Amino acid sequence: MKIAALNGSPKGKSSHTNIMVSAFLKGAQEAGAETMNIFLAEKEIKHCRGCFSCWLRTPGKCIIEDDMAEVISQLEGVDVLVLATPLYFDNISGILKTFMDRSIVTANPHFQKDADGECRHLQDEGKPAPKLILISNSGFPERSHFQVISHWIQRAALNMHTEVIGEIYAAQGGLLSVEIEALRPIISNYLQHLEKAGKEIVVQMKIAEETQSVLSQNFIPDEMYIQEANAKFEEMLSEIK
Repeated sequence: MKIAALNGSPKGKSSHTNIMVSAFLKGAQEAGAETMNIFLAEKEIKHCRGCFSCWLRTPGKCIIEDDMAEVISQLEGVDVLVLATPLYFDNISGILKTFMDRSIVTANPHFQKDADGECRHLQDEGKPAPKLILISNSGFPERSHFQVISHWIQRAALNMHTEVIGEIYAAQGGLLSVEIEALRPIISNYLQHLEKAGKEIVVQMKIAEETQSVLSQNFIPDEMYIQEANAKFEEMLSEIK
């Protein structure tokens, strides 16, 4: 099995997103999968121009000269695609959205209504799309902030003629890198379950309910988190002054 992760955090390798993805991919590797961790922050991927040249003038090839073709090439033959992003304004990051817009180069331009009577681009024969997993973290404590991207990944799967086999959301994401002794066993347990989720995807193409339950729990009570977060921001603001 081949699993590729597209990290959409502008912070790249130093991001909380990468902490999550690295743990997940570690588990997948231990279960025998071939994995890739691609950092979009390290790539030059320009905005889609909406010119349809990749459909009409140069089918399958974008006229923009940047790193998009390289990334598309790396994703060939991938069985599972992990889309990873911090939560920005209740949505995916800008660089991940830009990548998704540019992925139109791989689509068939023709329309056809699906079984529910909704238009989709035709699926090219012999080119099955990878299964999708969404991994995200948010600075807010409530899990309701992930509603938009949870809906978005399902719509993305419809348009790609595939399915979502996992959604992993970490509220209180800032705690993933905080060096607080009392939090270490909690974060360590969370990362161990991320590794377990990676293994489960390789073995059974789904995340077990018990694993998902652990990954859906906050690290500390909301009020404590809010108090600590505000105190941290006050500390950083005082240092600037």
